[in-house]
Amino acid sequence: MNAVTIVIGSMCILAIAYRLYGTFMMVKVLKVTDDHPTPAHTLEDGKDYVPTNKWVTFGHHFAAIAAAGPLVGPILAAQFGYLPGLLWLLIGAVIGGAVHDLVVLFASMRKEGKSLSEVAKEELGPVAGFCTGLAMLFIITITMAGLSMVVLHALERNPWGTFAVGITIPIAMGVGLYYKKTGNLKLATSAGFILLMFGVFLGPNIQGTALGDFLTLDTKKRLLLPCRSMPSLLQRCQFGCCLHRGTI
Repeated sequence: MNAVTIVIGSMCILAIAYRLYGTFMMVKVLKVTDDHPTPAHTLEDGKDYVPTNKWVTFGHHFAAIAAAGPLVGPILAAQFGYLPGLLWLLIGAVIGGAVHDLVVLFASMRKEGKSLSEVAKEELGPVAGFCTGLAMLFIITITMAGLSMVVLHALERNPWGTFAVGITIPIAMGVGLYYKKTGNLKLATSAGFILLMFGVFLGPNIQGTALGDFLTLDTKKRLLLPCRSMPSLLQRCQFGCCLHRGTI
């Protein structure tokens, strides 16, 4: 099957879902109107609540909502084939991810920018608020651990990928500082995009170099022990686990 067909079909599905299901959620469920100012305006303090350019806000929320999808999706597609990852991105985004994030976002805005646990505490009581906060902590921990392992194994012994991912950190810091100093969003965004593309295309050239060897990560590390402590440690370790290779 031609990849263009899949891309066009996926774009059509997302566009239809956005137009129909998204409109239903906004109009019928959340009842969104222009009469509700955001906490950035009602509680503006120059620190936590700051009115921001709509495109900057869009980029922030888009990255937060997409999360690890752009990373995990292609990795899963490379490991298991394109269909599971494609279905996960389409069905999961339309039915689960988009609705969940939209509802949580507007619930927070309607409650002066408070977190979901604080909203649950106000609406359902202190016990529900505590349970919600605890559940969020466990969910975030498990999710980050699972997604991190997927990316970790994809970057293992892959200096190109490690360089391409790592270079985004200084680029993001530079773009943020430049935008804060000049306020020129278009130029900052364009420069950041060009630098990101440069990092991606530069990645293959670092393989075989000193930098490439430094970025060739291994998830296995051998445990080194002092010779004098070896006998006593072996006596204490029933299964000889100190001799095994440990996984980070």
